[in-house]
Amino acid sequence: MGLAVLAGAGAVVVASVVASTAQRPEPRAALHAPVQADIHGAAPPARPSRQAGQEPAEKPAAAAAQAEPAPSPEAVVERTSRHTDRQAAEYFARRWGSGDKAVSRIKDVRTVGGYLRIYTDLPESAGNSRPALTLCERGLEYLREQGVEEPVVFVQAEFGENGNPVLANILGPGDTSCRVTHPDPE
Repeated sequence: MGLAVLAGAGAVVVASVVASTAQRPEPRAALHAPVQADIHGAAPPARPSRQAGQEPAEKPAAAAAQAEPAPSPEAVVERTSRHTDRQAAEYFARRWGSGDKAVSRIKDVRTVGGYLRIYTDLPESAGNSRPALTLCERGLEYLREQGVEEPVVFVQAEFGENGNPVLANILGPGDTSCRVTHPDPE
């Protein structure tokens, strides 16, 4: 028996590791376990595993979520993680409203110095997508309103095999576009 420390999405889990032939959970199941509620107060949905040939289950919760009114900006800010920049979360909720399509993708907003990180529920494949670029531009606007002289913004995908990949960014005053660019191979 030993101890393993798993870290991801702002949480650390210490688990007892036992070597046995007992049935083990799906290896990636721990990566998708909900860690915290998003800034809108909703916990990430459980991701049931599928067996080969089995069709995914219907998503009745999506239809129910559309019928519910969007939470107030105050309610959005109250249900954040301990790492959340509450002022930034409140800014997004008040400025554009929690019913805004881009804002509805935000799961957490964190600021360290002049760096703003906007964590979303967007997939890794959403690099340079309209919601990612919109959130980046809005993050840049927020930092400028806060008087940050050299703003840096990262819009990040949902947690997955590659952590939280960057979908859009501004890397300082010389960067004029939120588009993520890749250097040409030499």
